[in-house]
Amino acid sequence: MPERPRILFVTDLAYPARGRRYCDEDIFLTSRLREHFDLALCHPRDAAALMDGFEAVVVRNSGPVLHHREQYDAFRRRAAERGTPVYNPLTGRGDMAGKGYLPALTAAGFPVIPTVDHRADPALLPPADRYVVKPKDGADSIGLRVVERADLPGLVREGLLVQPLVDFRYEVSFYFVDDAFQYALHAPDPARRWELAPYRPTPADLAFARRFVEWNTLAHGIQRVDACRTAEGELLLVELEDLNPYLSLDAVTPRQREDFVAATTASLHRFLAADTSPAQPPA
Repeated sequence: MPERPRILFVTDLAYPARGRRYCDEDIFLTSRLREHFDLALCHPRDAAALMDGFEAVVVRNSGPVLHHREQYDAFRRRAAERGTPVYNPLTGRGDMAGKGYLPALTAAGFPVIPTVDHRADPALLPPADRYVVKPKDGADSIGLRVVERADLPGLVREGLLVQPLVDFRYEVSFYFVDDAFQYALHAPDPARRWELAPYRPTPADLAFARRFVEWNTLAHGIQRVDACRTAEGELLLVELEDLNPYLSLDAVTPRQREDFVAATTASLHRFLAADTSPAQPPA
């Protein structure tokens, strides 16, 4: 391993995120990581073709995979063929593998928004006036619809997930590097989900978030545990983002930002020293 490992940093600087500028976050993060690594940035569509000259690939704000599915699958295959370490490792069990983990966690009794897929009877869900229907491979609310209960029989088909529309007080996100908690942010107004404010988690909140980080079993990487606080005060998982979670670094304190950079740098050094290899892509 070279003294300054070469890292291919995968990001879509032009991705048009609503209410956020992904590019600012990655410009800041790469400016700091360059103090420790030799870095080059590339678009996710180019990662498979360019990765051979690097010791590792870091996937950050690369946008929803569904916008470049063919190129993403080629990237996974290429990484597996040449044994290139990918950060986050491609063994993630959360959104990296699609949202099929939500019905599985529901069935296992985890505190998640109750979710069934196309094979299950929606009657297994708690009764509600309206339901959320979304693609299993969706992201950024793409393809999400809110429907009446009477509309469910015609909508439950392969590739869709169904959830009751939950009445919640606010959404909150917990950010981790490896298994270490970094900070939490919440959206006090459910109608303005990207206007984030600092959140001081309770021990019970952190125990909730850590349960999902431990379930995911990623030894290295950045994860964001998204949850909602119900009207009754319960936390329920919304999603476990382990592929390319947006970090909202502009919403944290300068100290939290510096601590996050330090934690990520140390995590990358440990990851490279461990010489981990990506999982084989699914057939």
